[in-house]
Amino acid sequence: MLFYQILLGELNVREGSAGSGFSIMLDAARKTRDPALFQRAVDIALQARSGEAALQAAQTWKKELPQALEPNRYILQILLALNRIEEAGHALTSSLNELPLSEQTAAIISVPGVFGRVQDKILAATVVEKALQKALTQPQTTASAWTTIGRMRRDAGQIPQAVEAAVKGHGADPQAQGPLVLSLSLISNASSTLKPMLDAAMKKEASAPLRLGYVRSLIGLQLIPDALAQLSLLNNKFPDFADGWLVHGLLLFENNRSLDATKSLETYIQLTAQSKDTEQLVGRVEALVALSKMAQRQGQIEKAKFWLTQMPANADPLKLASRQADLLTQQGQLEQARMTLAQVKTNTAEQALKKNLAQSLWLRENGLAPEAYLLVKNALTTSPNNAELQIELALICEKLKKYEEMETLLRQLMLSNPKEPHAFNALGYSLADRNLRLDEARQLINKAVELSPQDPFIQDSLGWVAFRQGEHLQALQILRAAYKIRPDAEIAAHLGEVLWTIGQTQEATAIWREGLQLKADNETLQETLKRLKIKP
Repeated sequence: MLFYQILLGELNVREGSAGSGFSIMLDAARKTRDPALFQRAVDIALQARSGEAALQAAQTWKKELPQALEPNRYILQILLALNRIEEAGHALTSSLNELPLSEQTAAIISVPGVFGRVQDKILAATVVEKALQKALTQPQTTASAWTTIGRMRRDAGQIPQAVEAAVKGHGADPQAQGPLVLSLSLISNASSTLKPMLDAAMKKEASAPLRLGYVRSLIGLQLIPDALAQLSLLNNKFPDFADGWLVHGLLLFENNRSLDATKSLETYIQLTAQSKDTEQLVGRVEALVALSKMAQRQGQIEKAKFWLTQMPANADPLKLASRQADLLTQQGQLEQARMTLAQVKTNTAEQALKKNLAQSLWLRENGLAPEAYLLVKNALTTSPNNAELQIELALICEKLKKYEEMETLLRQLMLSNPKEPHAFNALGYSLADRNLRLDEARQLINKAVELSPQDPFIQDSLGWVAFRQGEHLQALQILRAAYKIRPDAEIAAHLGEVLWTIGQTQEATAIWREGLQLKADNETLQETLKRLKIKP
């Protein structure tokens, strides 16, 4: 008899009578108290998009089988789908209380994911905090409970409260990873509170991924010496952890420490030689590009080419072509360099966009700005609102002295993308560089700084406009900091000129020499040296 009842229920579902099928199946589940039939009743209701019926079935399941844990999961998720957040909080409390203490930590950690789709993040954070009150009193679960509360507060935009939760979680269990991982996501908002705590934790036995996460946070805060110190510790403690060598090598490369960078990146290449991991293949491309650039800077063209031959078969063809074109350009083979970029095949609109930008940059930097202008104009016909193309066209216009068109482009971009820092920076820098409307230039660059405070190139613009306004000591301080963050030929040109102007000619010459090593053909640097009649 039961078999025919179940069969009848399934036939009703197949014939489109989900309501009848649900009722028959739920009745069979009550009679038999079979968990599989209760679950099937819930699934039928969910497939029919009847949340209330699904909730009824799950609650009946729990009532009939009070020791069962599976219906708790359904009840919680269904209540959240019905946007009955406070009821979901009560369900969460009940669910956690029924779990063995040994299983509660894992369940608590999963809570932010379960509540992730709730629209009212503040209410969700409040409800979850109430549900975890008992967990906060149990030594085994206190740290995980505070971590989950902190994640919910962070996602609700309650940053100070999230920081407080991270500190309390760490205080409850200094060995727990959760509060430290949470702190990494918050450190940019509260570095004075969280950095000392993380520094102390890193002096103990921190896992390799956690230490690398801290390194990334330090880089985000532009605390490069601290990041390099942590990377040295990471490499020493975990010499087989490949990602540590990659990040260390790339950071050393960006800070013009080629010898040490080469050693780190070569170690990464060796450690990942047989790896098929997608992320590590991407890392190999980054490492090989950096190794090729460093060899080129040192005049080792064949070595630079060799590194490119080691590229994985699925490496980004445009990244490879851009590197090859750079090498060909240095050798004077301009037409071949241009063709190398032009021949890259693209399969998506995004790839086509990146190709256009790479071609335009090459043309702009190699005295072919009119052709770059036509290329980008054409690209904008299919992507008229693309910010990257608009900024690139503005830069080309500046090079062609089409200043009115440049300003029109950038002001339109500021209106359509008010959070795009490079639009404000590009116009502000152009005005400062031409020594025009300096107060307005300062305002534009300050806006760019507000939008992207850690960008060293925007800091370079800020230092340059300060120099133009006669604030030489302030300019020196800003440009020194920018150059320390990102050794770059253009920043070197500006920093050197400020030093030269205030009479520190020896240091200026040294900075310019460094700039020439970084990029000997940088237009700003070459123009500065020519104008000042300097041969460093």
